[in-house]
Amino acid sequence: MLYTSTRNNQINATSAQAIVQGLSPEGGLFVPRDIPAVTVDELTALAGMDYIARAEYILSKFLTAQGGWVSDDVLQCATAAYQDTFRHEDVAPVVALDDNTDVLELYHGPTCAFKDMALQIMPRLLTRAAQREKPGRELCILVATSGDTGKAALEGFADVPGTRIVVYYPDDGVSPVQKRQMTTQVGDNVRVVAVRGNFDDTQNGVKAIFGDGDFIAKAAAEGTDFTSANSINWGRLVPQIVYYFSAYCDLMNSKKITQGEAVNFVVPTGNFGNILAGWYAKQMGLPVNKLVCASNANCVLTDFLETGKYDRIREFTSTTSPSMDILISSNLERLLFLLSDCDSAVTADWMAQLSKQGSYVIPQTLHAALQKEFDGYCCSEEECDIAIKKAWEQQGYLSDPHTAVALHALDEYRKDTGDKTRSVVVSTASPFKFAGSVLKALDALDETEPEDEFKALDMLASLANMEIPAPLCGLQQKPERFTEVCDKEQMAAYI
Repeated sequence: MLYTSTRNNQINATSAQAIVQGLSPEGGLFVPRDIPAVTVDELTALAGMDYIARAEYILSKFLTAQGGWVSDDVLQCATAAYQDTFRHEDVAPVVALDDNTDVLELYHGPTCAFKDMALQIMPRLLTRAAQREKPGRELCILVATSGDTGKAALEGFADVPGTRIVVYYPDDGVSPVQKRQMTTQVGDNVRVVAVRGNFDDTQNGVKAIFGDGDFIAKAAAEGTDFTSANSINWGRLVPQIVYYFSAYCDLMNSKKITQGEAVNFVVPTGNFGNILAGWYAKQMGLPVNKLVCASNANCVLTDFLETGKYDRIREFTSTTSPSMDILISSNLERLLFLLSDCDSAVTADWMAQLSKQGSYVIPQTLHAALQKEFDGYCCSEEECDIAIKKAWEQQGYLSDPHTAVALHALDEYRKDTGDKTRSVVVSTASPFKFAGSVLKALDALDETEPEDEFKALDMLASLANMEIPAPLCGLQQKPERFTEVCDKEQMAAYI
């Protein structure tokens, strides 16, 4: 399959080239020229497979042929990624919340967050492609993280031959557990740096490095090429399509839906990659009724879906769902390009307006097309706490703040529309990664407030009668390796 760029539709790249490069030279994002189909018969066959086989089947449609991988490559990568690294035998289990609602749990990987679903397989795909495309050269992976991507990327790339990885995170913009997971990371090829500012400052800094031609050329002359492990890289996004198909197959297998019956997916969303993967699944033929885009107090996407104007000029709010504290949702660019008949000039102009003026407005026809596919809802901090408490007290389900944002959005969507379609809430992180916030929402602190986030882990485990996930045990005792803090203008100096 061939790929092109959202800002230059004359570009043709193989899947391997798209993933190795990460970002197109003019700053656009790679997208497949065609969206492959999954037939009813194929969906039936997928239902009889395990997660690894489902991943191999879906990924092969995007990655094999025309200079990409062969099926054996994809299967080997999927097996290595998912066979022994996830704590649940189903990898991404679907758990019932009530008679008409399920939760797709994506946090059973090595970092307890949904980013593992992509970042356990992406390094394997990337290194194989790099060996073919650029043999003998070193890859430097640059990552901007709002919390979970950083640790998942570090875990995936640590000590992978031929690679180095530099992760930037917003100083004071991640949870204590997220920060500790990153700063204690082992590996001879890893570096972690805090950036003064918010996630958008961090993400823009990484994009600026990619756009610095002199810097890139100097590194290339010394044998190093740059790529990204953020969801701007197609290799991060395409594995996420798999779990939408897998969830649907599991619902069919459990007789909760019949073949062809549409479901809703409710997705906590910051950079728009997770929900965009659901949109791709729908375009491939997965029976999806509505994609509900759930935002926290940084409601730029909610406002955009309602008005058709994307406006990043607004107050930034630090919330208890920090992985969604984002005002520039990069993956939206891919969707706008595709819904605009792949008009790269129009997409490039919108992105230029966003960069220079802070906003852009899409035509009414495009806005109507968006609203047909998506509904958007946002959630205040108080509403997030209420959703956590409600799920625990009424359904016995322990939710992290990001998932709670989606739970709130589903309640609001149902109130507004009366839609009785079976709905799947996409759960993106273990509640133990945000134990202090969850305890506060459950009114479980009172006068016994924990000394720190790590004591909160023990309190939450005791309250819920659950075990702390193994990857989070003993974090406080691990030696901290990375303590550097820099201004966004200094980010390139750390490479």
